[in-house]
Amino acid sequence: MLSQLRALFLIDPLIIVCTIAYGSVNLVVSLFESTGRMQVSIARAWARMLLRVSFVRLRIEGLEKIDPKGSYVFVANHLSYMDTPCILAAIPVQFRFMAKKGLFKIPFLGYHLSRAGHISVPRDNPREAVKSMAEAGRIIRERGISILIFPEGGRSANAKLQPFREGAFYIAINAGVQVVPVAISGSEKVLPFGSGTVSPGKVLLRIGDPVATAGLSVKDRGALALQLHEAVYQLLKGTDLVDSREEEVSAGV
Repeated sequence: MLSQLRALFLIDPLIIVCTIAYGSVNLVVSLFESTGRMQVSIARAWARMLLRVSFVRLRIEGLEKIDPKGSYVFVANHLSYMDTPCILAAIPVQFRFMAKKGLFKIPFLGYHLSRAGHISVPRDNPREAVKSMAEAGRIIRERGISILIFPEGGRSANAKLQPFREGAFYIAINAGVQVVPVAISGSEKVLPFGSGTVSPGKVLLRIGDPVATAGLSVKDRGALALQLHEAVYQLLKGTDLVDSREEEVSAGV
């Protein structure tokens, strides 16, 4: 009961205030800076502040495997809306998100996403989705940035690792960059699926060894999806989600 009151009257209001403050600054900056780099830096500062006011302790393992100046496709399991702030706060690279198209239609948020260079994905239009993936590959090659994707296609309602869709791996092969597996554990307790209340807690973020895509063709994307699915699962070992995997692990289309 006490923790619920703290979340309702302290943590949630602080999150709202921080989001409005940093979002407003980001909006102003977007009017003068079109590359999105400064906006990502501000978003990273927002993420770190959000974790502080939420009393969320983030532990990071494997950060030394990442070159801050490199370009990658990061693939992570998805348990909670808190995953994005945790990754933003933890990984010091310039990356953009693949986000569902509906988010770009939300006032204020949609404008920010577009100005920062994040990429919309129409889930109900396969042809447009392929165009979005091709655009993501082009952005990686030309701008030297990274892309973050949750290849399960959405948050896991039961905290189990779902099959990976192949889009992220199509992008990585198309761009010729390494794919980095990322495992998140604990965020499902900080902000559970279906809940709007944040609770204090610990989140563990593990970064795996980058997997090269050199020499692969887009026909190899299914095998690559299975390889990265297994890599994320292995990273989850030793966490609360050690045995949390769906029976079916074949890649989705």
